[in-house]
Amino acid sequence: MGKSKVPSFKDIESALLKKALGYDHDEVVEEYVVDEEGEVKLAKKKVTTKHFSPDIPAAKILLEEFNKNTNIYENMTEEQLLKEKNKLIKLLKKEGKNGN
Repeated sequence: MGKSKVPSFKDIESALLKKALGYDHDEVVEEYVVDEEGEVKLAKKKVTTKHFSPDIPAAKILLEEFNKNTNIYENMTEEQLLKEKNKLIKLLKKEGKNGN
């Protein structure tokens, strides 16, 4: 991500999910030397995979958000549920046409 780019909600959500589940990251260390002709050449390259364990507070935040989002339909009437269903179907069709 560039320095001037403001992260989107999806970026933040993705980062939180990654942190909550744990992940591996490759750390690359390169050493360069200058040869007889003055050229800079790669002398050594070491790749170390670091594992970052799942983060409990991040998992808790995700579970709380998941529960909020899944319970929004509990108290809706049949009519409200039907309107929501139609709205979501239209949205899916629109996204399908846009290739998203």
